[in-house]
Amino acid sequence: MPIPVANSARQVLWAALLVAPLAALLFRFPIHILPKHRAAEPKVAAAMDPSPEIEYDMPGVLRLHKSGRVERFDGTETVPPSPSGDPANGVASKDVVLDPEANISARLYLPAAAAAEPGKKFPVVVFFHGGAFMVHTAASPLYHKYAAALAAAAPAVVVSVDYRLAPEHRLPAAYDDAFAALKAVVAACRPGGAEPWLAAHGDASRIVLAGDSAGANMAHNTAIRLRKERIDGYGDKVSGVALLHPYFWGKDPVGGESADAAYRGGFERAWEVICGGEFGPDHPYINPAASPEDWSQLGCGRVLVTTAELCWFVERARAYAEGIKKCGWDGELEFYETKGEGHVYFLPKPDCDDAVKELAVVADFVRRC
Repeated sequence: MPIPVANSARQVLWAALLVAPLAALLFRFPIHILPKHRAAEPKVAAAMDPSPEIEYDMPGVLRLHKSGRVERFDGTETVPPSPSGDPANGVASKDVVLDPEANISARLYLPAAAAAEPGKKFPVVVFFHGGAFMVHTAASPLYHKYAAALAAAAPAVVVSVDYRLAPEHRLPAAYDDAFAALKAVVAACRPGGAEPWLAAHGDASRIVLAGDSAGANMAHNTAIRLRKERIDGYGDKVSGVALLHPYFWGKDPVGGESADAAYRGGFERAWEVICGGEFGPDHPYINPAASPEDWSQLGCGRVLVTTAELCWFVERARAYAEGIKKCGWDGELEFYETKGEGHVYFLPKPDCDDAVKELAVVADFVRRC
């Protein structure tokens, strides 16, 4: 049964979950939550549903049918790479298969500085795009532009990873793909590596795991896994982890989060769809504080957390920054918050002053890793 909403902000609270580039669109749609068990619903609720065959609906974004069929309405647009270099910044890009056996592909970005200094090694950013674990790809216009801008600003070799999307591939599929991508990047950066850009210019000793929103969640969980499953010949730590407006949650409110049951229930239902009900809202995948013993073993030496004052997950980002030291992690933490902006505002507004400043913060972090 649809949750009653009091205003336009409430209408998008969870439908815009991790899909902030679509926020302007989502503010125009009412959001329907379809309960997991429908048999006990009153008949009037069934009449209000878009279709009795729909299991989950994020209007304007994605619809999951009971048959398993998935319709995506956004995040499907793509742009080609620029092998000869982007006219705006000189960054060359190409699509590659990082691991044929695991079917892991990515879009690589090589800064113009690499052509000027053929033998120079650069830091490598392994980037995971956002999109609620359900939409977008490395070739999405928003992410193509951001990855190229980061490659130019750092400068760095950026590996923007494609991973399997929910609900066809429920978590932990995306986490498995992320870890496989990291292993493939490490191997490719070694002398004689299969990918020439990484072999020639990638510095495996300076790898940064990064991502926005759901992708930030993936970067965190990849660093957790690295300490448990060290990579042969590499170790159990990357240089840094950059969490851009990270998607974390939990059963109980933190900070100034709303305690409203409808508000929180919408987020929990979305997470249930993403992971197929396999992991609860306080699983360490979604709530790092639920497992401080793992959190304290985060596999990196530096962490950057960025967020925005109006981000849906701002309280979680603040709590992450406050809690990581308390849990016993012994690395260096940097926290950056933008006032007056919303969740991953820098993707739809890359040229605004705040976005330019935040990109500079991320690029500086990569340089120092």
